Amino acid sequence: MSSRVRDTKRVGTHKRLRRSGGILGVLLFAGVIAISQQQPNASPMNAQPASNQGPTTSSQAPAPEVTGAAPLRVMVGKSILINTTERIKRVSVTDPGVADPIVVAPTQILVHGRSAGEVSLLIWDELERSRSFDLRVDVDVSAAAEEERRVFPEEQITVTPSRSAIVLSGHVSTEDVSKRAAMIAEAYSKNVVNVLTFGPVGAQEVLLQVKFAEVDRAAALQLGANYFTPGTGNTSGVLTTGQFGGATVSTTTSTTTSGAGGTLGVTTNNTAPLINISNPLNLFLFRTDINFGVAIEALQQKSLLQILAEPNLIAVNGKEASFLAGGQFPFPIVQPGQGFTAVTIAFKDFGVKLNFTPVIMPNGNIHLKVAPEVSTLDFANALTISGFTVPALSTRKAETEFELQDGQSFVIAGLLDNRVTDIVNKIAGLGDIPILGNLFKSKNLQKNKSELMVLCTVKRISPSAEAPAGPSNPQPYLNDNKFDGKKPSGSHK
Repeated sequence: MSSRVRDTKRVGTHKRLRRSGGILGVLLFAGVIAISQQQPNASPMNAQPASNQGPTTSSQAPAPEVTGAAPLRVMVGKSILINTTERIKRVSVTDPGVADPIVVAPTQILVHGRSAGEVSLLIWDELERSRSFDLRVDVDVSAAAEEERRVFPEEQITVTPSRSAIVLSGHVSTEDVSKRAAMIAEAYSKNVVNVLTFGPVGAQEVLLQVKFAEVDRAAALQLGANYFTPGTGNTSGVLTTGQFGGATVSTTTSTTTSGAGGTLGVTTNNTAPLINISNPLNLFLFRTDINFGVAIEALQQKSLLQILAEPNLIAVNGKEASFLAGGQFPFPIVQPGQGFTAVTIAFKDFGVKLNFTPVIMPNGNIHLKVAPEVSTLDFANALTISGFTVPALSTRKAETEFELQDGQSFVIAGLLDNRVTDIVNKIAGLGDIPILGNLFKSKNLQKNKSELMVLCTVKRISPSAEAPAGPSNPQPYLNDNKFDGKKPSGSHK
C-alpha cells in the first residue's frame, strides 16, 4: 500500500515538471518572437570589417569580428583569423585556389591566402542564415617596400599591391633612379607597374641648341679683248664688244707762250693722245709705230661666304622663347589724311631669327614647335616711296613640329641653291671666224651656289648646384712668358 502511494506521488511530480517545462518553453518561444518583431532588421550575425591596417595573422593581433560587408584583406602566404558572434555551421569561397577558409572554433574562421585575387566568403550559422563578404588576397609588398627605403632613403617611393602586381608610385630625382627602383621590385614579383615620375620638382625647362650654317660660293670668269688706236691729229678709234671697259683714247691740248721783254710772243698748240685704262688687271699691249693697241680681259674670281650662328635658348615647359641676331631697318608707312599725307616709320627685323615652344610629353619625349628664319636686305629689289628707298628682304624660313627624345638632334631645314649665268657678246661676222673669232668676242660666266642648314639639339635641364664659370681668355692676359713672345728683362721665374 505504501509503495503504491509513493509511485503515485512520483508520477504526479513528473507530470508537474513536464507541465512546468512546457509552460517555460512557451514563454521562451513567445519572448523570441517578441524580440524578433521588435528588431526585424537585425543582422543574422554580428560582423565587422577587418582593421584598416590590413590583414593580420593570428600571432600578430586579435582576430577581427565580422560585422558587415566591408572587404577583408589577406596577403599571399599569410592567414587571417575572423571572429563572429554566432556559432558557425559551415563556410565556403568562390575560388579555393585564391583563399582557403577553415572553421577552427564555433565562432572563429581561419582564412589562408593562396594566390592574388578577389573572392566571396560565405558563412552560415546554425540557423542556416548566410552572409557574404568580399575577400581580397594581395601580394605581400612589405619586404619590397623595406628594400626600396633602404636603397633610396631620400626618394619618395610608395610600394602598393594590386592583385598579382607591385605598383611603384611617387616622385624620384632622375630617370635612372626610377629604372633601378623597378629592378629591385622585380626581385619580389614578376609583374611590376612603374608609375614613378622623375625630374626636378616645379617648372621643367628645356634647352634648345641651334646651329645656322650657310655657305655661299661664287665663281666668275671674264674673257674678252678691246682694240683701240689713238690715230693722228684729232682722230682716234676704239673697237670693243661693249661688255667690258678696256682702254679709252682722248686728246689734250697744251699752249706755250714765249717772248722777251715787251715783245709779242708766239703761241703754238700741241695735241697729244691720252690713254685711260679702266681696269688695271687688264693685259695691255700697244704698238707706237703703228699707233695700235689692245686690252685683253682675262679675269677669274672666287669668293666664299660663311654665316654661322649658334644660339642656345632655355624655355619653360609650354612657354615660347625667341632669338634674333641681326638688326632692324626702317620701313615707311604712308597714311593719307584730309588734305595731307602722313608718313610713319615702322621697323622690321632681319638677320637670324628663331622662335620655339617646347612641351614635355608624359612619356618623357619633348614636342617642339620651331620656326627658324634667315633674312638679308635686298637692295636690288628696293622700292622708292615718297622719296624713301626701302630695301626688300631676301628670306628663307621654315616652320615645323616634331618630337624628340632627350639629347637627340634633327635637321629641320635645308636649302641648296645653284645659279649659273653665262653671257657671250661678239662682233657680228668677226666673232664667227674659227679660232680667230675668239679675239672678237667676250664671255662672262658666273656660278653661285648657296646652302643653308638648321640643326637642332634638345635637352631637358635641371638647375645646377654650382654657378657656371664665366668667359676667360684663351691665353693668360699680359703673361710675362707670352707677352710679345719675349720675356721682359728683370722678370723673375
